[in-house]
Order: sequence, then C-alpha cells, then structure tokens
Amino acid sequence: MSNGEPEILMPTGERATGEFVSQPAKLLRIAAMIRELLEEVRKSSPDDAGRKRLRSIYDKALSTLKEGLSEDLQKELETLTLPLESSSSESEIRLAQAQLVGWLEGLFHGIQAALWAQHAQARAQFDEMRRRGLPSGPSEGGEERREPGQYL
Repeated sequence: MSNGEPEILMPTGERATGEFVSQPAKLLRIAAMIRELLEEVRKSSPDDAGRKRLRSIYDKALSTLKEGLSEDLQKELETLTLPLESSSSESEIRLAQAQLVGWLEGLFHGIQAALWAQHAQARAQFDEMRRRGLPSGPSEGGEERREPGQYL
C-alpha cells in the first residue's frame, strides 16, 4: 500500500479492506499504558512539566496506534481525537486519554464480536458438513472412519 500501512492479505490472496487491525498485541499494550497513565493523572495533579510529558506520550501513542490500524479505523480515530495544545489543562489531558481508552475498548469489543461471529459461522459450516454426511476425518486409531452410504 502506498501510505506505508502494512499490507494484509486474506486467505484468497486479496488485500483486506474495511476495518482491520494488523497488530492487536501492540494495541493492547498501548491501551494498557494509556489506561495506567489515566489512573495516575486521576491520583495526582501534574505540574506543567508533567502535563507536557503527558501530551507528548499521548501524541506518540496516537501515532503508534495508527500504524497498526486500517485506513478506515485511522480516519475514525482522527475524527474522534483532537490534538492537545501546549497549554492543555489537566482536565483536557484527562478527557483526551479517557476518550482514547474508551475508543480502544470499543475496538477490542468489536474484535471480540467479529471473532465470535467467525467461530459461529465455522461451527455452522461444520455442522452442515456433518449433516450432509461428508467424511468427518480420521478416527482415534488413525484409520479413516467410513459412514454407511448408499452402496454396501
């Protein structure tokens, strides 16, 4: 892809389109870090230097997140997050971080729902194959089980 985004290929060899995440483990780590930062900001009242550091971490986290997201998800994230100004208050930083954590949690719920739907679809396909009487694979002894058919 021309924008530096990693190319995701489907089993059919086609390029993935729509919403997808190429690096879910990275997203989980960033989400955990941001959640922890948000908790720390709630416990304390950062001074000016602390707020500058939080803004820097927030900006870096956003750019790193975008690296693992499809173009559609990048656009969605950009519309929901606003850059923090150099004079951002503690509450603005707190709100920006909470918004980002909420978006990430929604993304993770979406991934879980998609995985569940894929599992349900695979199970339905498997059940359909069994219903049609297709061979179900090798038995415990390593020999292929043969179901009685039309011809004996």
